[in-house]
Amino acid sequence: MLTINVAVLLAVIVLLRLRRRTESRSRRDEKFTVVIVLALGVLIAPTPVGRGILDFLGELADGFGEGGP
Repeated sequence: MLTINVAVLLAVIVLLRLRRRTESRSRRDEKFTVVIVLALGVLIAPTPVGRGILDFLGELADGFGEGGP
């Protein structure tokens, strides 16, 4: 039996949609992409990968905060 992780499937869909040319997108198409990305974020957030991304972004933000004048 083949199982597909929903987060992986959404990630593939997002990558395929983002590869398309920007000029050919309608406003409805852009909104649909945003909804898919938000759903992917909700699925990834509670996972160890999501925690790693959050930690990385937190360190990156701290680096920008310390680098100011």
